[in-house]
Amino acid sequence: MLIPHTLLEPDTLARMLEDFVTREGTDNGYEASLQQRVERLRRQIDKGELLIVYHPDTGDTSLAHRRDIPAAMLREYEA
Repeated sequence: MLIPHTLLEPDTLARMLEDFVTREGTDNGYEASLQQRVERLRRQIDKGELLIVYHPDTGDTSLAHRRDIPAAMLREYEA
Protein backbone atom coordinates (compact mmCIF):
# COMPACT_ATOMS: atom_id res chain seq x y z
CA MET A 1 0.00 0.00 0.00
CA LEU A 2 1.40 3.41 -0.96
CA ILE A 3 1.04 6.20 1.58
CA PRO A 4 1.07 9.86 0.46
CA HIS A 5 3.74 11.66 2.48
CA THR A 6 1.40 14.63 2.80
CA LEU A 7 -0.86 12.56 5.08
CA LEU A 8 1.91 12.21 7.66
CA GLU A 9 2.63 14.76 10.35
CA PRO A 10 5.97 16.47 9.60
CA ASP A 11 7.53 15.05 12.78
CA THR A 12 6.34 11.54 11.92
CA LEU A 13 7.80 11.80 8.43
CA ALA A 14 11.10 13.11 9.83
CA ARG A 15 11.34 10.22 12.32
CA MET A 16 10.51 7.70 9.61
CA LEU A 17 13.22 9.10 7.33
CA GLU A 18 15.75 9.12 10.19
CA ASP A 19 14.87 5.51 10.92
CA PHE A 20 15.31 4.59 7.27
CA VAL A 21 18.74 6.22 6.85
CA THR A 22 20.04 4.60 10.04
CA ARG A 23 18.86 1.06 9.23
CA GLU A 24 21.52 -1.56 8.83
CA GLY A 25 22.42 -1.98 5.17
CA THR A 26 21.59 1.59 4.14
CA ASP A 27 25.15 2.90 4.43
CA ASN A 28 26.32 2.94 0.84
CA GLY A 29 29.46 4.97 1.40
CA TYR A 30 27.62 8.26 0.99
CA GLU A 31 29.43 10.43 3.51
CA ALA A 32 26.95 12.90 4.88
CA SER A 33 25.44 13.83 8.21
CA LEU A 34 22.19 12.30 9.36
CA GLN A 35 20.41 15.57 8.60
CA GLN A 36 21.86 15.72 5.07
CA ARG A 37 20.80 12.14 4.38
CA VAL A 38 17.27 12.83 5.68
CA GLU A 39 16.98 16.01 3.58
CA ARG A 40 18.14 14.14 0.49
CA LEU A 41 15.34 11.59 0.96
CA ARG A 42 12.82 14.32 1.73
CA ARG A 43 13.63 16.08 -1.56
CA GLN A 44 13.20 12.82 -3.47
CA ILE A 45 9.85 12.23 -1.76
CA ASP A 46 8.72 15.79 -2.47
CA LYS A 47 9.59 15.30 -6.15
CA GLY A 48 7.70 12.01 -6.27
CA GLU A 49 10.85 10.01 -7.03
CA LEU A 50 10.51 7.98 -3.82
CA LEU A 51 7.26 6.68 -2.40
CA ILE A 52 6.36 5.42 1.05
CA VAL A 53 5.26 1.80 1.05
CA TYR A 54 3.31 0.39 4.00
CA HIS A 55 3.31 -3.37 4.41
CA PRO A 56 0.08 -4.22 6.25
CA ASP A 57 1.09 -7.82 6.88
CA THR A 58 4.12 -6.75 8.96
CA GLY A 59 3.27 -3.16 9.89
CA ASP A 60 6.59 -2.02 8.41
CA THR A 61 7.22 0.89 6.10
CA SER A 62 9.83 1.22 3.40
CA LEU A 63 10.76 3.59 0.62
CA ALA A 64 10.72 2.62 -3.02
CA HIS A 65 11.70 4.37 -6.23
CA ARG A 66 8.68 5.19 -8.36
CA ARG A 67 10.19 3.13 -11.18
CA ASP A 68 10.11 0.02 -8.96
CA ILE A 69 6.41 0.30 -8.05
CA PRO A 70 4.06 -1.95 -10.04
CA ALA A 71 1.99 0.05 -12.54
CA ALA A 72 -1.33 -1.09 -11.07
CA MET A 73 -0.29 0.07 -7.61
CA LEU A 74 0.77 3.47 -9.01
CA ARG A 75 -2.56 3.90 -10.82
CA GLU A 76 -4.46 3.18 -7.60
CA TYR A 77 -2.24 5.60 -5.67
CA GLU A 78 -2.67 8.39 -8.20
CA ALA A 79 -6.44 7.94 -8.52
